[in-house]
Amino acid sequence: MKLTLGYSPCPNDTFIFDALVNHKIDAEGLEFEVRLEDVQTLNEWALQGKLDISKISYGVFPLVLDNYIVLNSGGALGKGVGPLVISRNEISNKELNIEKEAVAIPGENTTAHLLFSLAYPNAINKKFMVFSSIEKAVLNNEVDFGVIIHENRFTYQAKGLKKVIDLGEYWEHRTGLPIPLGGIIAKRTVDKEVLKKTDQLIRLSIEYAFKTYPHLSEYVKKNAQEMSEDVMRQHIQLYVNNYSLDIGTAGKKAVEVLHNTYLKLHPMEKQIRSIQESFLP
Repeated sequence: MKLTLGYSPCPNDTFIFDALVNHKIDAEGLEFEVRLEDVQTLNEWALQGKLDISKISYGVFPLVLDNYIVLNSGGALGKGVGPLVISRNEISNKELNIEKEAVAIPGENTTAHLLFSLAYPNAINKKFMVFSSIEKAVLNNEVDFGVIIHENRFTYQAKGLKKVIDLGEYWEHRTGLPIPLGGIIAKRTVDKEVLKKTDQLIRLSIEYAFKTYPHLSEYVKKNAQEMSEDVMRQHIQLYVNNYSLDIGTAGKKAVEVLHNTYLKLHPMEKQIRSIQESFLP
C-alpha cells in the first residue's frame, strides 16, 4: 500500500524518518511517497487534505482535526524547545512595547504564532514569512522583532541578535506542560490498522536512528540547508526525545491545552470532533 508522507528537511524530521523511507528497516508492505517541504507549506497542505500522513504545527491542528488524527510517534514536544522573540537591541520588560511594532512570524498557522498570540494577544503588526528569512529581516530593519524557530535558536546570537522573551518558557510557566510544537497527523479515512502499523514503523525508525547517533546519515546532511554538523546535532538533541517516541499522557494534555487556547483566541471556530477523540489509540 502506498501512502503520501510529508515532513520538513530539518534535521529532526529527516533523522526521524531516514530509516523508514530509506529502507533501513522493514516497512512491512507499506510504501511512502515522500514530500519534503517547510512546515508552513505542510500546514497549508493539511488544510487542503493533500497528504495521507504529514508533519504539522500543532497550531494548525484545530483547523484540521475533523479530517486528521494525531499519531503517537514522530512529533516534536518538550521543555526548553519553544520559539524565541528576538530583536537587534537589548530590551528590558519595562521597555518592551511589542503590540504595535512590526513582528516577523514563521507562518500564520504555526505553533510559534499561536504561542506569540497567547503572550501578546494585542499585537497587530505581524509579518508572516518563511522561518529561515526572519533573522535577516530583523538585521535589515525590515521588522522590529522576529519569532525564531528550528536551527535559528542556535545561530541568532552569533549574528549579534538579542533574545527578548522565550515563548516556550512563557507557556511552561503558565501551564506546567511540555511545549507541543509539531506532530504527525494521518487522514481518518486511512484504515486504522494501517495507521497503527505506520505509527509503530515511525517509532522503529527513531529507535534505529538513536542506535547510530551521533553519526549523521547522508540523508540528514544533504537536506540540512548548509548548517554545520554541530548545529544539526544540537537540532536533533533539542527536538527529538522521548515524546518523539511516544507522545504520552503529558504530551496529549499539552496538545489539548494548546487546542483550547486556540479556541479561546478564535471563539467563532466550529468543529465536528473533540480533541479527546483526535489521538490514535
